[in-house]
Amino acid sequence: MQLDLDQLRTLKAVVEHGTLDAAAGALHVTPSAVSQRLKTLETTAGQVLLVRSRPARATEAGEAVLRLARQVELLAADTTAELAGDAAPPRLGVAVNADSMATWFLPAIAPLAGEVAVECHREDEINTARLLKSGLVVAAITVFPEPVAGCTVTRLGAMRYRPMAAPSFAERWFPGGPTREALAAAPMMVFDRDDSLQHDFLAAHARGASPPQTMVPSSTDFVRAIGLGLGWGMVADLQRPDGPELVELEPGAERDVQLYLQRWRLRTASLDHLADAIVAGARERLAQ
Repeated sequence: MQLDLDQLRTLKAVVEHGTLDAAAGALHVTPSAVSQRLKTLETTAGQVLLVRSRPARATEAGEAVLRLARQVELLAADTTAELAGDAAPPRLGVAVNADSMATWFLPAIAPLAGEVAVECHREDEINTARLLKSGLVVAAITVFPEPVAGCTVTRLGAMRYRPMAAPSFAERWFPGGPTREALAAAPMMVFDRDDSLQHDFLAAHARGASPPQTMVPSSTDFVRAIGLGLGWGMVADLQRPDGPELVELEPGAERDVQLYLQRWRLRTASLDHLADAIVAGARERLAQ
């Protein structure tokens, strides 16, 4: 099976722009040319690659072809930069969980400024691998050690979380510590609907309890809300404020979330530099 480069670019343009007409405008061709390229690509692949909805989206088979199209684009960009010398740096998408973004990730990639243009996609670490499968990102911070197809995995270290609360909140709601009765009544913070850290602690100490919850889907504001007394929550050591703003509900009840870097197996200078910077930055800040 031999795939045509113009057809690969067309599939990528349709998925990124949402419609055949928008893709035609971006590619400077007619909508009929876009349609014909897609039909030929699907005939060559022997499968339907695109759901022609609004917006258009790739099928499971289409995501594999889309990933190839983005890999070809990255190879071309790296080669152009190497030959031209002053070409614009390649743009690389990375899926990053919010707590990593708020703590160690940005300092890790800061030395790459001007060398690589990083496009960050904020996603929960449980879901970041999904963006790899679609080809939208070249690397992802994830909790899964099993590699996505076409990727390699490197262990980064652990984000360590502890059950924390404002001192006044702990005095009011947990005068005798995090008992089952106290946990069932005390307001609890959650980051988003995928955040299981608080629920895991709750299940270990008060299984079946259903306390009132406040959702704050911002890493920095989540910690700030706990400090303001909106509820208790699991706070990463890297986000723990200095001073008496927060207290541990139960010393020794920390929870480690192991993080891994999944990246395309494709070897290019820009992707290698990005991956090396992420690994170095993570190993400097995360628990090993």
